[in-house]
Amino acid sequence: MASWNKELLTRENGEQVWMQVPEIVSASRSTDIPAFYADWFFHRLKVGYSAWTNPFNGVRGYVSYKNTRFIVFWSKNPKSLLPYLHLLKERNIKCYIQYTLNDYEQEKLEKVPSLTDRIETFKLLVDQLGKDAVIWRFDPMILTDDISVDNLLQKVQKIGDQLKDYTEKLVFSYADIAMYKNVKHNLEASGVPYHEWEVGLMEDFAEKLSAMNDERGWNFQLATCGEKIDINKHGILHNRCIDGDLITRLAWDDKELMDFMKVKIEDVPAPSLFGEPELPKGAIVLPNNHYFISTHKKDPGQRQFCECMASKDIGEYNTCPHLCEYCYANVSKQLALQNWKCHKENPFSETITGK
Repeated sequence: MASWNKELLTRENGEQVWMQVPEIVSASRSTDIPAFYADWFFHRLKVGYSAWTNPFNGVRGYVSYKNTRFIVFWSKNPKSLLPYLHLLKERNIKCYIQYTLNDYEQEKLEKVPSLTDRIETFKLLVDQLGKDAVIWRFDPMILTDDISVDNLLQKVQKIGDQLKDYTEKLVFSYADIAMYKNVKHNLEASGVPYHEWEVGLMEDFAEKLSAMNDERGWNFQLATCGEKIDINKHGILHNRCIDGDLITRLAWDDKELMDFMKVKIEDVPAPSLFGEPELPKGAIVLPNNHYFISTHKKDPGQRQFCECMASKDIGEYNTCPHLCEYCYANVSKQLALQNWKCHKENPFSETITGK
């Protein structure tokens, strides 16, 4: 895990505490901040810091936003971000959104707005941020007595046809239920007749998804999240959800952030009498005749097959009221709702939970 710089800073009550001061913030793998806590987050951003409780030792920590230059949002319903995006622009903070847009309406595996509403929100966000800054996730791909590989492909096609030309990438994962005890417990407690993925089914799904991407002209970059299986032969990469290269593409003109990331922005040489200049191998072209060479480094604190770079996550587990049947971040629905109630009683507290 990244060891962010710490500074002795002042809380609202006047107490001085050591706060982490990250340049890149994740909001959040642990809960859906855009859907439920957008008002809280942007209030805390204005105040300048927030607090969180370490899930492993129960110790409260503090995160200052004084140096924050980039935010990666994660959400199943980020509509509440729309009225706040201008505030990020005013603070010269760039962002992109990992937008989990599944279709489990019939099976009632999630408590989210209608698919029609969520697709409309996706397009509104693209209008403001650009299609490279809104990433479609269908996550997880879950098999049950009622959902087969072909059913999942039909669901993907239904959404993909509507998102054509609205995003560059589709990220997915195969629900690995046995690995996550919370997921297994939550599914069994709700009586969901789940099936584990086998390698042959994964390969079959990947091959058919790749063919669909080509046949329907989506041209999405397909990628898996945190998966061991290598399905690159189908054009499916291992994803970087916190992606240094994408951050550079979106914020290459932020010298402070580029210096922090150790990314050097180069000028494309002018054409010569012998034709267009040849760029170095691995060069990624940027606007205004610039380019860079990737310096993306995996965060060693993440899972073995996670390719994310280091960021500071500011969420807390057991706080998401989506109540997805396959949730890994809630021990129980009751605890999540209890913390949601505490938040609503103290909505601008230092912590998400209002405690």
